[in-house]
Amino acid sequence: MSGRPLDVLEASLEETVTIALKDGTAYVGTLSGYDQHMNVVLEAPGEAADTEALGDLTVDSVEDTTIIRGDNVVSITL
Repeated sequence: MSGRPLDVLEASLEETVTIALKDGTAYVGTLSGYDQHMNVVLEAPGEAADTEALGDLTVDSVEDTTIIRGDNVVSITL
């Protein structure tokens, strides 16, 4: 997948993504929305315990919906 960042987010809607934040936490959930500032909406997200080893995530505390402000996002991976 390549293209402009918002095009990539559009193609990733309704997919499971991992969002790493500046404070070292990560959230895993279904990408259900975004805006031009890359604020994102995750459905049924869980907080990932370890962002250093993203391949070995354990997910805790599943919520219904979470909105993450775009300036806190370091990366979004599928």
